[in-house]
Amino acid sequence: MSSILDELTWRGMIADSTDREALGAHLAQGPVTFYVGFDPTASSLHIGHLMQLMVVRAMQERGHHPLLLVGGATGLIGDPKMTGERKMNDREVVAGWVESLKAQVSKYVDLEGPAAARIVNNYDWTSRYSALDLLRDVGKYFSINRMLARDVVSRRLDSGISYTEFSYVLLQSLDYYELHKQYGCTLQTGAQDQWGNITAGAEFIRRRTGDVVHGLVTPLLTKADGTKYGKTESGTVWVDPELTSAYAFHQFFLNAEDEKVIDYLKVFSPRSHEEIDELARQTAEEPWKRAAQHALADDITDLVHGRAQREAARKAAQAVFGRAELGDLDAATLGSVATELGARRIEGPNLPTVAEALELAGVVDSKSAGRRAVNEGGAYLNNLKETDPDRQLTADDFLAGGVVLVRRGKKTVGALLR
Repeated sequence: MSSILDELTWRGMIADSTDREALGAHLAQGPVTFYVGFDPTASSLHIGHLMQLMVVRAMQERGHHPLLLVGGATGLIGDPKMTGERKMNDREVVAGWVESLKAQVSKYVDLEGPAAARIVNNYDWTSRYSALDLLRDVGKYFSINRMLARDVVSRRLDSGISYTEFSYVLLQSLDYYELHKQYGCTLQTGAQDQWGNITAGAEFIRRRTGDVVHGLVTPLLTKADGTKYGKTESGTVWVDPELTSAYAFHQFFLNAEDEKVIDYLKVFSPRSHEEIDELARQTAEEPWKRAAQHALADDITDLVHGRAQREAARKAAQAVFGRAELGDLDAATLGSVATELGARRIEGPNLPTVAEALELAGVVDSKSAGRRAVNEGGAYLNNLKETDPDRQLTADDFLAGGVVLVRRGKKTVGALLR
C-alpha cells in the first residue's frame, strides 16, 4: 500500500509541506495526531472546506488521529483577506455558527474507533489568555519583520490593515501549540493560503519547546482559467442543503469543465486509480458523454447530501427536460429547480398567456417570439406541447409549490412562480 503522502500527491492534494522526507518518515513511524481548522465566518462550510475534509478522511483511513478545530475564538477575528477588513460578527452569531460547523464536520469523520476524530473549539483555551499573557507567552516569539513580510499583510499595508487582523497569526499559532501540548498534535493541514500561518505555528512550537512539528497545505480549487472554483452567479456552493440544494449542488458538478473534471474527481471521489484513469480516457475520447462529470456529481452529492437526495436531484434534472414525470417531484425539489433556473414570480392577479409566459420565463426575447415558438411546435409547459399561444394559464398549470416550467425546444428551460 502506498504511503499517505504518495496517495495525496497522486490526487493533487499537496501544494506544499514542511520537509517532505521528514514528514514522510514521521507518518511512517505510526499513527500521528493532526489537525485542521475551520473558522465560523458563515453558518455553513463550502466546497473549499470539503477538500480539507477529504484530506482528513484519507489520513484517518490510514490510522491517523484527526482533530477538527472549529474556531470560536479566531472566528471572532477573521483571517486577513487580500480584499480588505472582514466584518466582525456578534459573539452570539459566531457561537451559533460554531455549533452549526461542529455538526457539519462531524458528518465526514469517524468519531469512534481506534482513530476516532475529536472536535475542538479554540475558544476553550484562547479565552483563558489575558492580553498580558498573549503578549508575553506568544507575542515574544514573533518577529515584526517576518509578520510584515507575510504576503497578505504586505499587500494590505497600502490600503490598511488593523492590528486585530495583523495579529491573527499569533492566535492560529497558539492553537497549534495548545493542541501539541494537550493532544500531542504534530501536523497541521489546511489550504494553500494558510501556509504562512501553519509554518509560523510550527516555528513558534520549535522556539518555545524545541519540538519539531509539521505542516501540509492543499492547492486552492480553481477553474481552467485559474479563477476560484466553487462560486456561481448566485453565490458560493455551500454544503448546507438550506443554502445550496441537492439539485443545485448536483447540477454544479455536472457542469465541471473537461479540462478540470479529473482533477476534481481525484479530490472528491473515493474511486480507485484505475476507475479514474478510465474516466479520464472516456473524457479524452468521448467528451460528449460527460461520463466523468456524471461520476463526479453523483459521488460528491452522495457524500454531502446522501444517495436518496442525489437520486431525487437526478430525477428532477431528467424531469426538467421531459425524460421523467414532473408530477412526481415534491414542492421542495421543484422549488430548488425553480431557483436554479432563476424563476420569475408572476405579479398581479392575472395569469399570463402561453406566449407571455415564455417571455416572462426568459426562454424567448419577446411575446411575438413566444408566439412563433408555439406555432412552430417548439413550446412546452410542464413538458406538454402547447398549440395555442393565446391560451391563458390557469391554476391547474402550476405544479407543487406554485411552479410552472416553460421550455423552448429541447434545452432552453425557464420557470415561473405564483
